[in-house]
Amino acid sequence: MKAAILVSWSSGKDSALAFYRLRQDPQWQVKALLTTVTEDYDRVSMHGVRRSLLEAQAASLGLPLEIVVIPKDASNETYEDRMGQTLRRCKEEGVRGVAFGDIFLEDLRRYREERLARENLLALFPLWKHPTSGLAAELIQAGFRAVTTCVDTQVLGSEFVGREFDAEFLNGLPPSIDPCGENGEFHTFVYDGPIFTRKIGITLGEKVLREDRFHFCDLLPGDGSPSP
Repeated sequence: MKAAILVSWSSGKDSALAFYRLRQDPQWQVKALLTTVTEDYDRVSMHGVRRSLLEAQAASLGLPLEIVVIPKDASNETYEDRMGQTLRRCKEEGVRGVAFGDIFLEDLRRYREERLARENLLALFPLWKHPTSGLAAELIQAGFRAVTTCVDTQVLGSEFVGREFDAEFLNGLPPSIDPCGENGEFHTFVYDGPIFTRKIGITLGEKVLREDRFHFCDLLPGDGSPSP
């Protein structure tokens, strides 16, 4: 019998690839997508993606969303309290673990494992320790299509925001930048791929610099593929 799990869903490529791998594993049944949304903006935290596009992804995947809403300047205590409430309810409904798209950040993995252990839930990492260059290539070869929604301008030029995550994008990255942005260099939104029943229509919107550091590209519901 398959064990019911949640997938920590950022709306981006790593969570999508983790989902893709889990769907091929007979041990697990993904019951819902677990996402943190910043209530002040009604957008996916850090990725800056509108809730409407997040909901479109979930509909195309045929899965419900478990949304944890937090204020923009939430303390870790507030985050853990609200996340804990959701996890406990999901566990009561039969969920046995949560899967993440993390790749090599040891501290983050340890934090997730410790946090879930408090609720007697498993922490799963389908992409763990796989070379990020290989994961980026796998994502593209599998047919996923994604666009960058946020760039950390302290490490990567703002010209990389709002771009398609493809071979040209990867070839243009400075050598110091991880191909999957695992150190937070950039974030993405996946709008098409083998896990979806239909493409998510998007159009590129306004580009805005926030906190003198993070350059966001707003994504709007559109005609099926990003365009300036």
